[in-house]
Amino acid sequence: MTVETIQLGRINAAYGLKGWLKVYSDTDPIEQILSYSPWQLRRGDMDLQVEVEKGKTHGRGLIVLLAGVEDRNQAESLIGCEVWIDRAKLPELDQGEYYWHQLEGLKVVNQSGAVLGRVDHLVETGANDVMVVKPVTGSIDETERLIPFVQDEVVKDVNIETATIVVAWESDY
Repeated sequence: MTVETIQLGRINAAYGLKGWLKVYSDTDPIEQILSYSPWQLRRGDMDLQVEVEKGKTHGRGLIVLLAGVEDRNQAESLIGCEVWIDRAKLPELDQGEYYWHQLEGLKVVNQSGAVLGRVDHLVETGANDVMVVKPVTGSIDETERLIPFVQDEVVKDVNIETATIVVAWESDY
C-alpha cells in the first residue's frame, strides 16, 4: 500500500544555535503545518522522516525544532528540504470546500461547453483565490486565463469525479 503525500512547505534557513529551523508553510493558517507529524523531508535523493518536537510563529513565519536536530550544523544540513505529509492526515472539508491540490489538473469548461484549459495552479490574491488555467489539446484557443475561484458567481460546479470545473466565463474575457 502506497501512502499518498502532499507538500505543505519547505525549510528556508537555520535559526539560532540550538537546531531550530525557519519553515515556509503553504497551510492556512501557516501554523497548521505544525499539527502534522511526522514530516517527510525531501531534497534530491534524500527522503527523511522526522517528528516535529516544537514549533511556533515567529514574525510572519514559523520556527520549528525537529527531533534529533540539536545544533546549527544539523539544521543547516536540512535547508532546502521540502516538507511533505501523509495526505490522509488532512482534515475533511465541508461540502463545497476544496483543497487546492484537488482542483489542480481539473478541466475548466464554460457554461457553453467550451474547454478553456486545465487548472495549472492557484494564486491567493487576498480578495479571492485565482485559478491559472492553461490551454490543453481541445481548448478553444491558446490563451492562458486567470479565473477567480468565486463559487456560485464564477465557479458554477466542481466535479472531482469527472475532473471538471464549470465556470461562468466567456472565451473572450
